[in-house]
Amino acid sequence: MLGLSSDFSNALLAWYDVNCRDLPWRTSRGAFPDPYHVLVSELMLQQTQVATVIPYFHRFIAQFPTIQALAGAEEQQVLRLWQGLGYYSRARNLQNAARRVVEVFAGRMPRDVDALLSLPGVGRYTAGAIASLAYDVAAPILDGNVARVICRIDKIITDPREKLTNALLWTRAENLLPHVRPGDFNSSLMELGATVCTPRSPRCLICPVARHCQACLAGLQHTIPAKRKAKPTPLIRRQVWCIAHGEKWLVEQRPATGRWAGMWQFATIDPGQVSDVAKHFGIELTRPLELETIRHSLTHRRYEFEVFACRTPSEPMDSPHAWRTLLELDRLPMPRPHLKIGEILKHLAPD
Repeated sequence: MLGLSSDFSNALLAWYDVNCRDLPWRTSRGAFPDPYHVLVSELMLQQTQVATVIPYFHRFIAQFPTIQALAGAEEQQVLRLWQGLGYYSRARNLQNAARRVVEVFAGRMPRDVDALLSLPGVGRYTAGAIASLAYDVAAPILDGNVARVICRIDKIITDPREKLTNALLWTRAENLLPHVRPGDFNSSLMELGATVCTPRSPRCLICPVARHCQACLAGLQHTIPAKRKAKPTPLIRRQVWCIAHGEKWLVEQRPATGRWAGMWQFATIDPGQVSDVAKHFGIELTRPLELETIRHSLTHRRYEFEVFACRTPSEPMDSPHAWRTLLELDRLPMPRPHLKIGEILKHLAPD
């Protein structure tokens, strides 16, 4: 592993000043972004691409322009704005972090990394990002882009997700930080990984620090970092019963914890545990029409939702189920598969 001179940081910062993307949570050179904006953007960007996040960020900030506005909002409103981004625990963590900032830090985002780590949903990377990007604190960051850049610069052939390699990368991220413009330097590392030092087909010919890159010099840039060993993803099958009563449809709110917590869905069952659907819901059902099967993939599992539609002459039942029109459902937070089902129902021919 080689030491890097100031030529590395100078070259990277000079490249960044010319080539950085115009992103809504960034500001012009010489001005620091709103730390609240950094918090929102960083949580949105976890497991999500920049292009997907941008419109969500605009809508979110328009609805909750200050951290106080987010702290005082209804959770269902927050989830509705997050709808489609996935990983909804991020939305709850974001709001809980806002509430802690208001209650503990008088509504001002702390600049100290340890204080930032006390916020729900804020880990070492996010704390370093807020401290460095918003306050220019010399705090290291290590996300997937930065890890890939450092692995190639240092020709690290081990898996960056392994504990020892990850610890090494954090140390290197800290050692690389310059005394001047550490926040911009962190941004430049992320920008380089996102636009030039990409996972596949890295653009080494235009890389501003290619002469410092040991992987490039050895012709190993396409094999570093080491690829993660693929793990089998379990397939989970569910049946979704779209039960209509007049113009309203039977929906239910998911539990307060777990996947898609607190969101709304059409009546969903595990077909392996429910043999009599009408008895399960306690209502009379007409002959069901099978609509289609919707497939949905998450990081660690896959879903298949077999969708049926039918009607019931029964009167609406009590909680935990509710009856809502499709227009009313547009105002409720729903998981992406159920959003798709709602769109299918809008185009379903009437009886």
